[in-house]
Amino acid sequence: MSRLAVVGAGAWGTALAALYARGGETVSLLGRDEATIAAINEGHANPRYLPGIQLPASVRATGDAAEALADAELVLLVVPAQSLAGVAGSLAPHLAATATLVLCAKGIERTSGRFLSELAAEALPGHPLAALSGPSFASDVASGLPTAVTVAARDGEAADLLARQLSTESFRCYASDDLRGVEVGGALKNVLALAAGIVAGRGLGASAQAAIVTRGFVELRRLGEALGGRPETLMGLSGLGDLVLTCSSPQSRNFAYGAALGRGEDVSRMKLAEGVFTAAIAARLAGESAIEAPIVETVAQVLDAQLSVDEAAQRLLARPLKREVG
Repeated sequence: MSRLAVVGAGAWGTALAALYARGGETVSLLGRDEATIAAINEGHANPRYLPGIQLPASVRATGDAAEALADAELVLLVVPAQSLAGVAGSLAPHLAATATLVLCAKGIERTSGRFLSELAAEALPGHPLAALSGPSFASDVASGLPTAVTVAARDGEAADLLARQLSTESFRCYASDDLRGVEVGGALKNVLALAAGIVAGRGLGASAQAAIVTRGFVELRRLGEALGGRPETLMGLSGLGDLVLTCSSPQSRNFAYGAALGRGEDVSRMKLAEGVFTAAIAARLAGESAIEAPIVETVAQVLDAQLSVDEAAQRLLARPLKREVG
């Protein structure tokens, strides 16, 4: 393993730092919350974001970017999509010239419609870029439970090398040269998980939830291909695999957020659900691409208070009858 640093001390960043530290690496974890940094260094835990998980002592947290990134050859960027551009720009003076950047968050910038690889390329030009995505919960990865994900780069050989570098006994990385397809799958599944959560929270039953996930995947494939992803990528771990996991468990922030909406609860204090930010821009991109995406559009309208949950359910159930395929 090359010298590795992780940017972002939330649940997923901490989990990845723990994963590689357990493999014998000393991992620098760059955070911004002083209490979280102290908890990691002194108590070897991150109770705010990853409660109940004991971290290896070789995870060293810091708020100093120069310290965290010194000589790092691999930098995992685990920063929310809406914050990436600003954070990436602040890292530029501290990155080694040859450092490879691995994007580990999922989403689309809601103001511009740009994907994370585009944001990173603009803020940090000249650095090789890759994305890591797939069906994975932070607590599972931090606990060493078996997980399989995709790591993608436009250069297939670079993706192969990263897959070898980032794989461990419990964390298997499959390589892909379809960077856009992996990014699209990771972003859109969050929106569809909100829909699945709404259905569950509204008590509409497992059959309705299965229908939403299945038809949602049709939308993911349509829009994903229109945005440049390949069908086989969207059928894989970073598309269908991630969708199935995210739409089936309250461990998913997006599913949990949707379920709370479905129950009519106040969601103002819930943890960040990236799909909330992605829904509107995904609906806009579908419209611009002339792609039919009624589930994505309905979720966006619910979040924008244009539709009630009951109206949304009725709209989806009243879709015109037609052939399933074709």
